[in-house]
Amino acid sequence: MDLAQLLDQIGQRLVPGQAPTGGPWILLALGLAALAVAVPPLWRLLRPGVTIVHELGHAAVGILMGRRFTGFVVSADMSGHAVTVGPRRGIGRILSTAAGYPAPALVGAVLVQIALAGWARPALFAALVVLVVSLVFTRSLHTVLAVVTSAVAIGALWWWGPPALAGLLTLAAGVVLLLGAWRHLGAVARGGTAQDDPGQLARLTPLPAVVWTGLFGLVLLLCTWWAGSVLVAALR
Repeated sequence: MDLAQLLDQIGQRLVPGQAPTGGPWILLALGLAALAVAVPPLWRLLRPGVTIVHELGHAAVGILMGRRFTGFVVSADMSGHAVTVGPRRGIGRILSTAAGYPAPALVGAVLVQIALAGWARPALFAALVVLVVSLVFTRSLHTVLAVVTSAVAIGALWWWGPPALAGLLTLAAGVVLLLGAWRHLGAVARGGTAQDDPGQLARLTPLPAVVWTGLFGLVLLLCTWWAGSVLVAALR
């Protein structure tokens, strides 16, 4: 394959394709996503993806607020942390710290919308680019492995997956991120420490950690409603 043919192949995979159709197929994608989050062995395989989105959420908002993103880590226990450099207090630090838990839910809801609109393959390419760029900021071998594994899976689906399959799996991935965001928030609500995001925000603001946890829950609820409304419409 010469360069012109390669560019043509890439171009074909950047245009919108077939949106998931048929209630049974959409329900199957939803069921598989729910099963993946509920079954511990499957969840352990997919949780790094949720953690990566969480940490890149910190990074993206930090950069938007003028902070410098220096790296992130996904630990062996699937927790993680991202480091942005800037003022120790202030609105930039608060917003970048607050971005983590809502990020998977927001990205998940957007993926549901994109998949049902037929834009799965362009979205997969965008995700692949973000993951490849993020490799520069990985700060542990386990983080590199988590990012590379996610990138390989997304890249394979983008390049070889039929448009219909890409749409269904993108839809399922969006639901996994959305449900995974709830699972992460539930874990911190039950046993969070002062080092978790709500605890850090309690030190940065007058609001206690429990209020921040509730605010995260409200954001997740809005994202769930947004994704659910388009799913209900697709199933009619």
